[in-house]
Amino acid sequence: MNDRNSYRTILRSSTIMGGASVLNVVIGLVRMKLVAVLLGPAGVGLIGLLHNLMQAASDIAAMGLGTVGVRQIAEANGDGRADDVVLARRALLWGTVVLALLGGAAIWFLRAPIAKWSLGDSGKSDLVGWLALGVAFTVAAGSQGALLNGLRRIGDLARLQVATGFLGTVLGVGAILLWGEAGLVAYVLSAPIATFVLGHVFVLRAGIVHAPPTPWRIIVAQWRVMIPLGSAFVLSGLVTTGGFLVVRSLVQRDLGPVALGHFQAAWAIGMTYLGFVLTAMGTDYYPRLCAVLHDPPAASRLVNEQTEVALLLAAPAVLAVLAVSPWLVPLLYTDAFTPTIAILHWQLLGDLLKVMSWPLGFVILAAGSGRTFVVSESIGVGVFVAAVGIGLPPIGVLATGVGFLAMYLVYLPVVWWLARRRIGFAWTPAVVRMGLGFSAAVSAVSALSICSQMSAALVGLVLAVGSGLYALSRLRRVADLTGSRPAEGCGKGNGAIDGLLR
Repeated sequence: MNDRNSYRTILRSSTIMGGASVLNVVIGLVRMKLVAVLLGPAGVGLIGLLHNLMQAASDIAAMGLGTVGVRQIAEANGDGRADDVVLARRALLWGTVVLALLGGAAIWFLRAPIAKWSLGDSGKSDLVGWLALGVAFTVAAGSQGALLNGLRRIGDLARLQVATGFLGTVLGVGAILLWGEAGLVAYVLSAPIATFVLGHVFVLRAGIVHAPPTPWRIIVAQWRVMIPLGSAFVLSGLVTTGGFLVVRSLVQRDLGPVALGHFQAAWAIGMTYLGFVLTAMGTDYYPRLCAVLHDPPAASRLVNEQTEVALLLAAPAVLAVLAVSPWLVPLLYTDAFTPTIAILHWQLLGDLLKVMSWPLGFVILAAGSGRTFVVSESIGVGVFVAAVGIGLPPIGVLATGVGFLAMYLVYLPVVWWLARRRIGFAWTPAVVRMGLGFSAAVSAVSALSICSQMSAALVGLVLAVGSGLYALSRLRRVADLTGSRPAEGCGKGNGAIDGLLR
């Protein structure tokens, strides 16, 4: 695939998943506003903590089976090995059923100590116990997403994302409107339940398997292949989710639920607007990188292309959010969330570093260096936890924003060095100029906001529009967007790429 086609491939996948993410952003903004008005900062903080608990437990319970399942199904499907597709689908289905039940049971039986550790009150064990249901549905829904991804149904994945966001919002917010704070558990559980139910509908659209029964000994043998491959995903997910859970617990313990709500609000904004860029990396860039990693120059070129597109898409959004944050935060939440603005400013400084580091992190993962990947993730998250732990006493909840920036100041050089060792990677001059230029612009607007919010808003919006126009011009040039549509796929044996382009 030539350079122009490669850029267009990245843009196309970003458009498909990004379009779904934009719709989910709108749905998420409505959801956040309603919850903030109904429950206030303390309610928002508790919801974030419960979500984090549920995600951490789900990551452990899933054993990386869904992530590995994508590769197994996509490779077999791309090579036309129908029997192997059936085997992978059945191993994924029954494996996640077993793991979902085990994960849910573990949360239920450990609900008291989990409540004591994370919420500081073992009397809230019933609240934690309900998360067992959420863990079971989350693990089960993960297998559905893996199947759709592996079968090259990216459009269905995008539609599932939007439908889940809408249904989860209706059910969750409806529960809070109906029952008040007592409906908080139903709010937390609404998303995984909606994802599972709608995921089942889309899986049925993908077609039912018509094949002779597979002997259990063969399915178990397949599990023995899949579960060890997924161990790196489990450990890295556990490190990341667990680290963020520790941070939330520290804020809850030292500063209380209101401060936790301020942190959660800033975190939600950052994760929402960057989602359209980062989601595409998991659905398109990662399998493409796996296919070319044996060719270091080609792999380096792909990493640079992905980084450049990600920066061009993310930087205008970062500048715009930074410029309007003093008005955006009260609009999305309430006036009680004013401390969120300062946290968000520090977090936005780290977001550009995050965008540059993610493509490099995938190099380690694609290389199959599970231990190295876990170590690199642990270093980054460890810096975050340490910075927050040290910073909470002197500067309060602002330490969460400073810690986020510190995390990526350390993590980016680490993954760059690891990628350089693995594929001889180096950023192109264009990526270096963009990274420095966009970072300088964000830093300048953030510094100006200390003196004058209105001046910072005006300068930030001008820079956001200017960077947006530059991004459009640059993408049009490198991807030749007026040219013919690129060929789909990269040849036989690269089923993951073929599927993600359809």
